[in-house]
Amino acid sequence: MTLYGNKSDGTAVTAHTLGNARLSATILDMGGTITAIAVEGCNVVLGLDGLAAYEASGSWNCVIGRYANRLKNGFTLDGTHYPLVQDANGITLHGGKGHSWGARLWTLVEAGHDFLALRLVSPDGDQGFAGAVTVDVTYTLADDGLRLDYTAVSDAPTPINLTNHLYFNLAGEGPVTAQLLQLNADAVTPTDEHQIPSGEIACVAGTAFDFHEPTAIGARVDSEEAQMRLARGLDHNFVLNRTSPEALDWAARLTDPASGLVLEVLTTEPGIQVYSTNNVKGTQRNAAGAMIQPRDGLALETQHFPDSPNQPAFPTTILRPGETFRSTTLFRFP
Repeated sequence: MTLYGNKSDGTAVTAHTLGNARLSATILDMGGTITAIAVEGCNVVLGLDGLAAYEASGSWNCVIGRYANRLKNGFTLDGTHYPLVQDANGITLHGGKGHSWGARLWTLVEAGHDFLALRLVSPDGDQGFAGAVTVDVTYTLADDGLRLDYTAVSDAPTPINLTNHLYFNLAGEGPVTAQLLQLNADAVTPTDEHQIPSGEIACVAGTAFDFHEPTAIGARVDSEEAQMRLARGLDHNFVLNRTSPEALDWAARLTDPASGLVLEVLTTEPGIQVYSTNNVKGTQRNAAGAMIQPRDGLALETQHFPDSPNQPAFPTTILRPGETFRSTTLFRFP
């Protein structure tokens, strides 16, 4: 446990490093931010160049809530409309700009050499959502990976959709376009021009979104297909193939042919948002101080579907009093 730096308001931020003979992971108590995962000495996380950059971003490599991904024009629940914090297009992304959980200091619950438990209490009205919500995230390091276990309880009905917006690059630096992606998904949820789902579940077979077999990311992200052009690359929710609602099923496999490193993502979530770092504008630097370019990382965000409270056919994201939200994701390096 070491001092990582101070937030803009002077609050101290602590870095916790979990480690074993093969892996290590460094996690901040600000936002549960993962600044590094080293596999046999190679950091496979695309990080930023310091605390100020993480705080300003609010969504880089950190826990996202109350609702990861996008909502359009708020939502209506039990007859009450919640407009939330919207942009000019009526979109609420990752809880709303300037209200990110990733820039907040989380409470240390417990820590050891191979685990870290953090807690955030989100008050009633936070980000425009009803209900006081208590969220716990436990990071556990094993010989083959890093496991994230999430729980949440609320004193009023509210949507919950949690993830860690973690960017990977198995080569450590440079574009990920030569790395191979495989997804356990037969379908995606197509979107409009603001990347809000239409409600359709579309089969990926025969499209640029078909990653049933390991495929170079660079072979697909510049496809002329309308959905890929709309997002300027991959920024889509894939509908995962599930063996049962609570099973920890494999979702994604990323391979770097040059180094031989492999990442497997397993999750209890029904979806995974795959994002090929399309929208960086040359204003953020990585941990080595170089400007981050499009395609320098791949985010694999295990979560429920975007805009689910407004899409009755999508799996529900509503958490009610007396219930406990549970979610697990494992980042495994076999």
